[in-house]
Amino acid sequence: MTRISTTSSHEGFAIEVVSAGAGRIVVGDFTETFPMDLTFWDSEHYEKSWANALRRLEEADVATSCLVSSITDPKTANFVFCWPLYRIRDDVFAQNSLIILNELDNAFDPESPWLSVGPREIVDEDGNKISEWRTDIGTVREFRAVSGWT
Repeated sequence: MTRISTTSSHEGFAIEVVSAGAGRIVVGDFTETFPMDLTFWDSEHYEKSWANALRRLEEADVATSCLVSSITDPKTANFVFCWPLYRIRDDVFAQNSLIILNELDNAFDPESPWLSVGPREIVDEDGNKISEWRTDIGTVREFRAVSGWT
């Protein structure tokens, strides 16, 4: 998995489809719009996956989850773009990442993408700080309730 990003913050949370083929994530005061490939999943499937990923965070005080931001058929793809989420009690940390499919020990499961996410790391193999954004589980729960995702 290759993590990508640049800064750090704390506050709100949202993930949404903003147009055909584009999504947006908000974590704290960080906002990013991202392209969503629609050849494998349609917009509704992304939203279903996001709802499942957010529910997973509520299952334990320490949990790992994953918001897929763009996916093509894993049988022929090289990677999946995602936002790994790490819950540590009340805090939820988000990182921007790539899951490199041919580096996985087990086949990628698009319905459980968090199984392909490693533990939270805060520095990369070169000693550089991995960028992440922080919110809290209450804010994530509030977003899920407002979004209507059950």
